[in-house]
This record gives sequence, structure tokens and C-alpha cells, in this order.
Amino acid sequence: MPSENDEVEKKAPNGEQKLASMAEQLPATNGTAKAAQKPERGEKLVDGPKQKELSGKEKKDLAKAQKAAKRAAEKQRQQGQPAVDLVVGNKGDLPTDSGKRGSSGPATPASKSQHKRTGSTSAGAQSSLPHRQAPSHAPSVPAEPEKENKNVALFDHLYGHARRTTVAGAGKDVHPAVLALGLQMRNYIVIESYTTPLRNSLPRHLTTHLSSQIDYLVSCRPISISMGNAIRWLKVEISNVDVSTPEAQAKSDICDTIDTYVREKVTVADQVIANKANHKIESGDVIMTFAKSSIVQQTLVEAFRSGKKFRVIVVDSRPLFEGKNLARALTDLGMEVQYSLTHGISHVIRQTTKVFLGAHAMMSTGLYSRVGTALVAMSAKEANVPVIVCCESVKLTERVALDSFVHNEIAPAQELIIQGKTSSELSKWEEVPNLQLLNLMYDLTPAEYINMVVTEYGIIPPSSVPVIIRLSTNT
Repeated sequence: MPSENDEVEKKAPNGEQKLASMAEQLPATNGTAKAAQKPERGEKLVDGPKQKELSGKEKKDLAKAQKAAKRAAEKQRQQGQPAVDLVVGNKGDLPTDSGKRGSSGPATPASKSQHKRTGSTSAGAQSSLPHRQAPSHAPSVPAEPEKENKNVALFDHLYGHARRTTVAGAGKDVHPAVLALGLQMRNYIVIESYTTPLRNSLPRHLTTHLSSQIDYLVSCRPISISMGNAIRWLKVEISNVDVSTPEAQAKSDICDTIDTYVREKVTVADQVIANKANHKIESGDVIMTFAKSSIVQQTLVEAFRSGKKFRVIVVDSRPLFEGKNLARALTDLGMEVQYSLTHGISHVIRQTTKVFLGAHAMMSTGLYSRVGTALVAMSAKEANVPVIVCCESVKLTERVALDSFVHNEIAPAQELIIQGKTSSELSKWEEVPNLQLLNLMYDLTPAEYINMVVTEYGIIPPSSVPVIIRLSTNT
């Protein structure tokens, strides 16, 4: 028979098995019979029965096994299962006379007496062992389900901060006029009320002051290409102000320069473009346009007032339905207008002779405009109908884009829900799993689908956009 030292020194495959093995080696026989024996080497008697003294390595292994047992018991408790003592076992699984695990039946008187003596003889070794924990009867609080990400993965880089709808959280340096502009997107004036702080120069400090105004505008909505061009122009004009100029005179000069810029780049430019594009319309034409462009509307009105008889087809799409306003304005003037949504474009394109489109930005690689414009231009190209773009030079850019994925603007998804119809399946789209709504603002029409671009500098092909940019920045 192997000695008790040999049995204890056997290594268990894991902490739990080693703990159980050590527990089985603890004295479990009659205490008086054990006390009658002479103590062996490495053992000493405590309260009569002998107790084995563990070595340092065995104590460390026992501590590790106890920690593993506690972790297993805690895991079972969290999962709602009764905690299991790895030494004693489940209920009814008590040691028998032979020291082995018994059945789950009731214990005999002898086994009770033996278990009682065993507990006294092994008090030193089992005092720190984990105890069986009763199953928790407290009601478990269900964890809140993780909120599903409703962003479309392909356009995840376009989801920035939410659009600002209130003035809450605006910086203290933001001018009240800019607060109103951020919410209403109208013209603003901050130059006249500006005062240069002491020990600062107007060219330097005013540029920094404008940056906080622009940051607030960006938080309301991403700035357009034309706004970016105007901001860069304004900063250059401010930096060119002579530091020796009196503040009142400098502010007056800057305001006059801004008025001249707006008049030349917007007001007069629209009139020039409308007159040039007017020559492309003839009596009997059927002009198709998409959504609503102010410069296209001005062109159609100029042609109508010049006495030309033509018909207009307004193609529109959800969710903004901007074409409704254009169709209403043209019919109020007495023009013949046909209104259609994009799903009917294959039918109305057969009647069309020319297509006029507005622009959000114009690049040498194509037209960046309201989403749906590319569908109209491609349908016109398929039907061999010329496509004419009306665009001010302030909207021209040297930026190059090959698709609508890298740079775009995502409008609120709620705009796609039909208002007033609570029974719509999309009314509670945020609660529907695996459902995402994508509301892109713009798309890119490749340059090959555009025949000409009308600017205040002349009529050009899309490839000549960089030339007009150089002309407009040098004048």
C-alpha cells in the first residue's frame, strides 16, 4: 500500500482535482484508532488525532486550487445554478466509512458520527476550504439589450455628429447672428459688431474670431463647396488689411468687399448664366429638370418672358419633393408644366428635347448635385437628349470625386418616413432588428453624361472647369 505522503505528492491535472485529492487524504477514519498510532515523520498530533503538515509547495498548490474552486462556484451562482463544493460535492454526496464518495441517499448514524469526528480532526486543513453556497433565490435583473447600430456600414465614415437643432452648447464667442444662421441657413453679418481686443491686430484676431463662427455652422450642417470657397476668399481679404488702417475704416472696407463679392459671384452671375442658357431654349422644346434649382428656374422664366413657347417637365423624388415648389412657381406664371416622380422618367424622357440641371458643386470629373440627378442625366444620355448644367463659378472646385461614397452628406433618416401615417411600417424602424435607413443628400454624375456647363465666364465642357477656376481666382 502506498503511504499518505506518496498519495499527497501526486499532481492532479487541474486545481479542482488536486483539491479533491488532498481532501480525500485528510483523516476520515476513527479518531481514537488514529491517535493510537505513533506519529510518523512530517506529522504531528493536534487535539489527539494526527494532522499532516503540508510543505510550502503543497500549500501554494492548495491555495491555487481553493481560488479555482471559488471562481467555479461564483460562475455557477451567476448562471443561476446551485453552487457545488468541489471538496464535498452536491447535497447528499457525503464521505462514507471508506473515505470514498457515497450515494445521494440519507446518511446512516455511523456515517454521521464519522463525519463529525472527521470535521474535528481536519479542522486545521479544512477551515479555509470553500463552503457550499445556497442557490440565490433573489430575482435576477435582466440586462438591458444592447442598442443596435442603425448606421449603414458602407457609409459609416459619413456619420458624424448629429445635426444641431438648438443653440444649446454653443460657444460663448459665437455671434447671435451666426446662431440664427446656423438654424436658418441665411445670410449673416458679424463684421460690423466686431471689436478688436486690446493688444491685437484686426487681420489676425478677426480671422480667429470667424473660425468659431464657422465651426458652429459646420455643427449645424456640413458647409457646401460654395461656402468653403467664400470663406477662404474672406480670410484672404481680411489678412490683406493693413494693420495701420483704423478699425472703423477696416471694417467698412471689408463689408464693402463682401457686398461686391455677393453681387458679382451670385446676383450678377445668375443673371449672366440665365441669359446665356436662355439661348439654348427654342420654341417647341420640352425642357426637363430635376428637383428645384434657383438658377434653372431663373433661366426658364427668362425664356418664357422672351416670348418662347415651350413645355417643362419637372421630375421629383422623395423625401424633400423640392420639385413641387418649382412646378407651382412656373404654373403661377402661366407656363405649361408636367410633374412626375423619378419612377416615371423612362416614359417622360421620350418627350424631352433638352435637360437643364442645377449644381451643388461642379468638378472636372462630374456634377455633384441632389441625389437622383445622375439617374436623370443617364436616362437622357440613353435617349440621346443633351444635358446642360447651369452653375456659378463659386460652385466650381478642383476636388476630384469618382463616386458618391467617400464624400457625401447623410440627412436624418426620419425624413424618409411619410408624415401623418402612423401605421406605416417605417414609423418604428428603430425598433425593427436589422433594418437601417439611408438618406443620402447628393450623388455624382460622371462628366461623360454632361454635354455643357453654363457659367458667367462662358459655356464650357466639364473638362475645362479648372480653367474657369483659375480665371475666377485671378479676377
